[in-house]
Amino acid sequence: MWGGGFGAPLRGGGGCPGGCECDRESALCRGGAGGIPRGLPPRLATLSLVRWHIEVLAEGSFRHTPTLQLLLVTAGSLRTIGDGAFAGLVLLEYLFIEDNEVGTIEPTALRGLRGLLFLSLANNRLETLPQGLFQGLETLSHLDLRGNPFRCDCRLRWLLSWLGTVPSSPETAGRCRSPSPHQGTPLAHLDPQDFQCQRAELRPFQSLPFSSLGAESFTLGGHQGVALAQPFADACALLEWDQLAGRFRAPTIINSSSPVACHPLPLGGSLLVVVAQLRGGSWVWRRSGGPGATFVRHQSLGAGRLRRPHAVATARLGGHLYLGVADSSKGGTSTVFRWGGRGFYPHQTLRAWHRDTHLEFLELGGRPALVVCSGARRPLVYRWSGGVFTPHTDIPHVPDVYAAKHFRLRGHVFLCLTRFLGDAKVMRWEGSMFREIQQVPARGSMIFQPLTLSGHRYVLLGNDFALSRVFRLGPEGHLEPTQELLVPTPRAFVPVTIGQWHFLVASSFKGATQIYQHMTIDLEA
Repeated sequence: MWGGGFGAPLRGGGGCPGGCECDRESALCRGGAGGIPRGLPPRLATLSLVRWHIEVLAEGSFRHTPTLQLLLVTAGSLRTIGDGAFAGLVLLEYLFIEDNEVGTIEPTALRGLRGLLFLSLANNRLETLPQGLFQGLETLSHLDLRGNPFRCDCRLRWLLSWLGTVPSSPETAGRCRSPSPHQGTPLAHLDPQDFQCQRAELRPFQSLPFSSLGAESFTLGGHQGVALAQPFADACALLEWDQLAGRFRAPTIINSSSPVACHPLPLGGSLLVVVAQLRGGSWVWRRSGGPGATFVRHQSLGAGRLRRPHAVATARLGGHLYLGVADSSKGGTSTVFRWGGRGFYPHQTLRAWHRDTHLEFLELGGRPALVVCSGARRPLVYRWSGGVFTPHTDIPHVPDVYAAKHFRLRGHVFLCLTRFLGDAKVMRWEGSMFREIQQVPARGSMIFQPLTLSGHRYVLLGNDFALSRVFRLGPEGHLEPTQELLVPTPRAFVPVTIGQWHFLVASSFKGATQIYQHMTIDLEA
């Protein structure tokens, strides 16, 4: 049909516009401008636009030629094919848009071409194609994409899947121009499974109008909560989810004096909160009833022993509950307490290194252990023996560690060490001591927190003078940077789950407490 020559010619009038050569069924237009030629024969079956100056094919561009069966647009300056550009061409079987400058095709550009058999977009400037471009083209059997600078990433993954459903040669399917791992590879040789097209991301959700020094999570009655220490407000607050508003709120639950830690402890169906404070001594508070009930003072903690508490941690060892408190005063001593049924009572005084800033309970080689961090000294590792913690070793080459947080991966124990004036360190337990496996530039950091959000494992590095950084935890314990967060002077990162939603609470010592939502982003869109 479209391989023959012209019949009785119609030139420049009488049904053939200027710049075109026509017969009753065919038209060849060359070197013109000003849009799609008007005044073409009414029963035109074949239209060729060669070096025809037109930059955009808009919706309904060919509404005056509804009988077209073949359309060729070649060697021109076409840049954009808009939505519905070929609307009304229900008889079109062959479409050639070749050797132009097409860089953009809208998702519904080919809408309505239900009889299309052959499509060529060869030798244009296409880096990607919109998902669903070929939807509704059930008759399409040949596709030519050669000569385009395709960027083979997640936005093109759908095309790789679609190519597997139609007959095409590796050459006519096109090749990748970028990125470098795929450069020069035929699209037909790529496997859609090679592309990871979902990315987890933390997005700002809510800002709470108060600063907070510490944030610690707990679970009671199947519900997760977070206790926040607010030293400037002289209060401990309990983060709550407002179901009607779809937001968090944090009403005060305990009035205190400069609390540095509000450590929640679900115990026997009740909720205790250990409040370590700088003035007025430290106390254990107990909620007098269920959620919403008031807290009452339950016990004075370590009267005379704790001068300047700095951090609190708990662990169950041998069926008993133990509470460790790091004391950062020059004359104070960090202490381990044991729950005696009605309160916490001193069990062991740790080595008097003084100026302790943090302690972390963990398990090493199947035995309980404790890591204590102190100013101007190397962290000390204790191991449980005979019902007490005995010094085992220190962690070399890392003085001035502010805090230590551990995680487990593939049977190994790792420590994340924070140093305000030096690089942060990731260490791995090697049977008798910790050895460094990675360091991260971290000047100005006081928190290096491993955590799990929606099944994803991260380590977050807070910073007082720069953006905080989110690292994905790699398979061997190495950190892979993924994102930066604007959190002023962060002191704690805590994951929270509300139903199917996952959040991150970021306490801020000098700014507003921030809450981020953990979301999965589809990179194919």
